[in-house]
Amino acid sequence: MYEKIPIKDMNHEEWLKLRKTGIGGSDAGAICGLNPFSSPMKVFHDKNSNDIQEQDSEPIRQGHDLEQYVAQRFTEATGLKVRCSNYMYRNVEHPFMIADVDRLIVGEDAGLECKTASAYNADKWKDGDIPLHYAMQCYHYMAVTGRRTWYIAAVILGQKFVCRKLVWDDELIQGLIEAEKNFWNNHIVTGIMPKPDGSQCCSDILEKYFHTAKKDSAITLVGFDEKLERRDEILKQIAKLQQEQNQIEQEVKLYMEDNELASSEKYRISWSNVDTARLDAKRIRQEMPEVYRNYTKISTSRRFKVKAA
Repeated sequence: MYEKIPIKDMNHEEWLKLRKTGIGGSDAGAICGLNPFSSPMKVFHDKNSNDIQEQDSEPIRQGHDLEQYVAQRFTEATGLKVRCSNYMYRNVEHPFMIADVDRLIVGEDAGLECKTASAYNADKWKDGDIPLHYAMQCYHYMAVTGRRTWYIAAVILGQKFVCRKLVWDDELIQGLIEAEKNFWNNHIVTGIMPKPDGSQCCSDILEKYFHTAKKDSAITLVGFDEKLERRDEILKQIAKLQQEQNQIEQEVKLYMEDNELASSEKYRISWSNVDTARLDAKRIRQEMPEVYRNYTKISTSRRFKVKAA
């Protein structure tokens, strides 16, 4: 069972605030560690922060603008009619689970998720595959609405249209519900940040939370010696591998000499000329100090360094 929350007459700010009251479909893959563009820590920040600015980028804009086109292509490909929903859905048994769906299928117990994908990600859709975080999004919608089927359609820009069908999976959906329940109760309700996972996304969130260091403040480091020793080992391995990579590239360059391109049956290599223009900041500071001061922008960030005691 679910409750339907009317959103047709909501303004954008109200809708963004409503999304903070539960876990949505786009959060599901991140919570399960399957979203390459998000993380549990990012979801935690999104739900707990007062920031209601929606993320914006060209891919996101294209996805919004082409949603109707993808829905039309789905109808052409399958013969199934679709309709928009003017509601956000909240699961009654698990009220922390919400769903803002793209389309519902007319006359069928099913929904549709519309996607736009870059040609660079075409391989993720081959042979009937679906990117895992998108699959979890569809299963999340099934869990919230109780609908037994969810379709996902995608336009691979400049290449092709693909359509997949997902059906109810008791074990998977119960596992997803449990994962989202644990996340909500153990992190959102308690305000305890999830553990880092090594992603750039986590680094960005930590920078947001702890952007400025308190001058001359210090604490005793407890329980991290083994991990920092492991960090030293990893850095040595990286340095060794980096040298091996450089050597391979140098051997190829020596073979190419002054040729710009080289190819084999498996690889295409270019070693091209690149012209780069840079401002001589040192000279500007010396010869035109006022101009330098007027156009200098100061930004603050934190630098992480580790030294042996």
